[in-house]
Formats: sequence, structure tokens, C-alpha cells
Amino acid sequence: MICGPTAAGKSAVAMWLAERERTTIISADSRQVYRGFDIGTAKPTAEERARVPHLGIDIAQPTERCSAASWAEHASAWIESTRREGRDPIIVGGTGLYLRALFEGLFDEPPLDAASRRSLERALATLDIRELRRWAIALDPDRSHLGRTQLLRAIEIALLTGRRMSELHRERARPTRWRARYLLVDPGPSLAERIAARLDGMLDDGWPREVERLMNTVPATALAWNATGYDILRRMELGELTLDAARQAVLIQTRQYAKRQRTWFRHQLPADAVTRLDPTVPTWQSEASAWSQSVRQLRDTGA
Repeated sequence: MICGPTAAGKSAVAMWLAERERTTIISADSRQVYRGFDIGTAKPTAEERARVPHLGIDIAQPTERCSAASWAEHASAWIESTRREGRDPIIVGGTGLYLRALFEGLFDEPPLDAASRRSLERALATLDIRELRRWAIALDPDRSHLGRTQLLRAIEIALLTGRRMSELHRERARPTRWRARYLLVDPGPSLAERIAARLDGMLDDGWPREVERLMNTVPATALAWNATGYDILRRMELGELTLDAARQAVLIQTRQYAKRQRTWFRHQLPADAVTRLDPTVPTWQSEASAWSQSVRQLRDTGA
């Protein structure tokens, strides 16, 4: 598992390893699952996907919900199929809930009334993330630090079942089949500059035009618009923000997201299974290769 905050360089490290080994990359990014939302989610290019097989990308319509439990079920099947092909799976991404669902086990979700769910989704769609966080603090404080999609889910579960999602995870957990060794990619203080540089590259590569096209076919209530930055650029295309204002808002939102990711990785990953990698040091390639070899040795010996 190669993980880390957004713009840390996870994908570059994974591609470098995958091109030297018989490997398939499985995306653990809750934003890359949506078709059409490409530039702003930093999906691998068609050329990169031709060089190395990728799974977990473009698996859902923008209006569909792709829960952590659903993704983990898909990922488990992808791991099996990859191994049957004689390839090694490397899971790459920064969505902590996806990792928890795959490596710590799923939970049996109680049934939710479909009509009530749709009505609640419409009501919550009008709230900004600060208001959603206030709701979560009251309803399920253990999940109040998460991103917008996870906050919406926690509020939905609490209001429609009367139970906290964090409690259900603990009480209804199902055992998992997989254990992970983590390569935690983080460039340290330079992350802020990397985020800004990547954002400018996305804007230059046509992100606003992509958003304009999506607005013609994807309803404003679609879950995919919750991906970092997309709703801000949609507001820009509607004339509510200037380009400079939109850039600054996306920059702040992305840095806040990276901060939450760092907090999650610091507190949620098992310390004895984590190897840290700074992709800016000259020795990063040898360090990544050594990590990959050690994982194979552990797997082959059953450790």
C-alpha cells in the first residue's frame, strides 16, 4: 500500500516501481472512481494506464454513491484477479476510509429508507463543510474531522438509524482477509508548494473547460462534485468567482484536505507496518525498491 497526502508524489513512486516489476496499480482514491472527473482528481493519463494496468478508476457514474464498503469489496476482488494473472497488486491512494474498510474489515450497514435518504441528501447538499462539521460534532464526533463525503455519510447514518456510524463500525465489523505494509510518501514542508504547483498545472491543462463540459451533463447535486475543488470551479463557471478567487479557494481547500490526511495517517496506521519515504531526497528510488523487496519477502515467508 502506497499512501500519503494529496500531491505528495504517491502515483510517481508507484509508477516507477510498477514499471520495474510485474505489478497492477489499484487506486484507493474516492475521487478517481467517478467517470469524467479527470483533471482535478489527478487521474493517471491514458499513456500511463497503457504502460501499467490500473484498476479502481472510472468505476462509477457521477451521481452514484461509492461507499468505502463497496470499494473494499471491489478491491478484494481486484487483488485476487491480479494475483491470478501472476501480477503483484500495489494499492495507491490517500482515502483513509477506503484503507480502513479493506484492511480493518467492513461493517454490516443497517437498511435505510430510500425516500428519506433522498430527501435528506437534498437538504444536506445546501450546507457548506463547516456547517456539516458542526452537525457531525453533535451527531458523531469521532467522524467530525473527515471530508465532506464522509461527513454526509456519518450524518445520514445518525439521523436515519439513530446510531453513530463510528459505533456501528466497532459493533458490526466483519473480518478482513488482507494485511498491508505501507509506504507512506510525504515530502514534508515542501508539500504546500507541490500542491500549488499541481493546481496551476491542472488549471493550465484545461480543468475549467472540463468542469464546463461536466456542467452540461452532470446535475449540481451529483456526489462527484464533492471532489476537492470541483464545486469551486463550478461556481467560477457560473460567474460567482473570478479565476484568482477560485484558485485561492481551491488551494486552501486542498491544503486543508492534506492536513486531515496527514492526521489520519499519523494516528490510524499501525506504526510497525509503515515505512516513510520522502520523494524529494536523492535516494528515494533505492528506498522504494528496498521497501518493495522487503514486502515480497514477508509475503513469501508468510510473515
